[in-house]
Amino acid sequence: MDDAVCVVWSGLDSWLNLTRVDPDEEVQGEIHLSLELLKDTERISLRCQVIEARDLAPRDISGTSDPFTRVIFNNHSAETSIIKKTRFPHWGETLELELDPEELTEEGTFTVEVWDWDMVGKNDFLGKVEIPFACLHKTPLLEGWFRLLPLGNNEVDAGGKLGALRLKVRLVEDRILPSVYYQPLIDLLVESVISPTEVEDSSALTMLEEVTTVESRQDVAMTLVKIYLGQGLVVPFLDYLNTREVNHTTDPNTLFRSNSLASKAMEQFMKAVGMLYLHEVLKPIINRIFDEKKYIELDPCKIDLNRTRRISFKGGVSEAEVRDSSVEMLQSYLTSIIESIVSSVDQCPPVMRVAFKQLHKRVEEQFSEPENEDVKYLAISGFFFLRFFAPAILTPKLFQLRDQHADTRTSRTLLLLAKALQSVGNLGLQLGHGKEQWMAPLHPIILRSVATVKDLLDKLIDIDHDIVSEVPQRAVFMPSVTVKEGYLHKHKAEGPQLLSRFAFKKRYFWLTSETLSYAKSPDWQVRSSIPIQCVCAVERVDENAFQQQNVMQVITQDNDGQLHTMYIQCKNVNELNQWLSAIRKVSIYNERMLPSFHPGAHRSGKWTCCLQGDRAVTGCSRTHSAVTLGDWSDPLDPDVETQTIYKQLLHGRDKLRKKYLEMPDADQTPSNRENINSDIHPDGAECNVQLLKPGQGVAARLLGVIEDLEKAHATFQRREKEDATGVILNP
Repeated sequence: MDDAVCVVWSGLDSWLNLTRVDPDEEVQGEIHLSLELLKDTERISLRCQVIEARDLAPRDISGTSDPFTRVIFNNHSAETSIIKKTRFPHWGETLELELDPEELTEEGTFTVEVWDWDMVGKNDFLGKVEIPFACLHKTPLLEGWFRLLPLGNNEVDAGGKLGALRLKVRLVEDRILPSVYYQPLIDLLVESVISPTEVEDSSALTMLEEVTTVESRQDVAMTLVKIYLGQGLVVPFLDYLNTREVNHTTDPNTLFRSNSLASKAMEQFMKAVGMLYLHEVLKPIINRIFDEKKYIELDPCKIDLNRTRRISFKGGVSEAEVRDSSVEMLQSYLTSIIESIVSSVDQCPPVMRVAFKQLHKRVEEQFSEPENEDVKYLAISGFFFLRFFAPAILTPKLFQLRDQHADTRTSRTLLLLAKALQSVGNLGLQLGHGKEQWMAPLHPIILRSVATVKDLLDKLIDIDHDIVSEVPQRAVFMPSVTVKEGYLHKHKAEGPQLLSRFAFKKRYFWLTSETLSYAKSPDWQVRSSIPIQCVCAVERVDENAFQQQNVMQVITQDNDGQLHTMYIQCKNVNELNQWLSAIRKVSIYNERMLPSFHPGAHRSGKWTCCLQGDRAVTGCSRTHSAVTLGDWSDPLDPDVETQTIYKQLLHGRDKLRKKYLEMPDADQTPSNRENINSDIHPDGAECNVQLLKPGQGVAARLLGVIEDLEKAHATFQRREKEDATGVILNP
């Protein structure tokens, strides 16, 4: 599977059969080795220095292991000593295997195995490294960190009898070049929206859309939104895409109905700039629905009387009573949602309102007939209600309105409300035409809201374009905005060394782009704060450090250069990942990030991870400051985003070249060929593009930029290989 993900740039999306797995095959960690093939006139030997290992799998009940290493070549083997109760052993031992001359073939394999020693029962496998003997012939001395690999899976595929899991996996690991290399591509993208050409299909942006696949369209849209946000041009960008979409649409009923780049860009734009607004509008109502946990059902085929509570001692409720109660609750919830949205004009981000104003203008110009009076409203409400508020109601967790997904009962309530709100967004035009006639009790509320919704949309676009001051931003998060908040348990490393169960104190945390603060409760007047600019590492903590799960550490550095560590425990692994990612994102531009850290804690005079006694000793594991959850709230990073666009264009390069630069044979005159080539490589002179067909000039420039970036990547890759001499890492 690793190879498949690496080979296919768009990733892997397939069903995989589940198989039984031996727990001993689940391995993790790395081992530091030095290998040397010694040859002299008297003997031949293979010397292996086993230096250390890190992040080994815990195999004992204490959350640690008792590791030792065994080296094997043909029938020769040797073992290191056993180091007790650690996942970060330091051996520093040299093992030597004497070889016969006939064994010096290149076909053999040198194996290093790591095991957990058990006094009773068999030892537990911790991982292995296999190095082809041919490598030692080519490079007699090898040293480096090697990733531990599992034993081969000998289980036979059960053919789906154990079930199957659909996975969509994509490897995203890029070499990010210095900003100067990406500027020409940024210039072309900016030029597309501030100086649009007369031929609308001949800009770099439209060419990018041509080579964007359906699978990657959402990622490309999100990336473009961030690029233009950073350039202060997100409204012209959206206006450019929306204008093309509107002009290409002849039937108003199909406007923005496809998942085009324009539709996806509007979706991602609303998430990037409007999520805090959405939280203000919906969170109180969503919390109420989750807290009340009412059984609500309108579909007669799905009403389950066994799931309702008895309302009297005479017996259970009837189907009619369930339906009446459901209608009453849904009407209450839906009314609250509509009222909250309608009264939120002043809360809506100005940049979002200006984008809607431009969209309203383009649609009104294209569909000016009296019978299309509602189209200009439907275009906006289609995004505002159907692609923003309704999805957030349907799946609150995906919009960070809740920490957990809804249970079955609450999920059904949210689904019914999302359906109703979609009808509100459609201005009630499709009521009574679908199969779900049992939604009819909500139709009166929906129809009464039509005039109110139109009035809301008129107010949203009643804004001066100049009120929006779009300046390049380095982050989507504004300084005063709370990115994440909630109860956690904290423990300071400098505090008293209490027993683990007493060491962590419950506190309420707030995270903004400027501070990580906490207090005893949300209403507590006194808060303690950590400046985000002081954060230099945010990492997980081993379970054996405190005998606690889901613990992370925030390492900060004061003005005197002293490091301080706060340990924070989350209630589950999902919450742990969310907090890790959120703090890493807001601190991603800090200059004093640490290259290494201790995954354990310093207790009883030594680190629990590497057993070193000095509290200030360099960390024994590498930090992961760049590892975050990729979503709409990622900070803006122009270089990373432009690299994503470059990769998309690189994979579509042949398609662009074939469409714009490869002429039919009849047109392949020496003059035309010279004009095309001179446009790609102008040599400082003005290009004569008069004979080029529409789009060729821009395509030639774009392909030239792609070629320059490709050469730059090749140069940096060659330098990295030259610097990485003598080190072999497992793929």
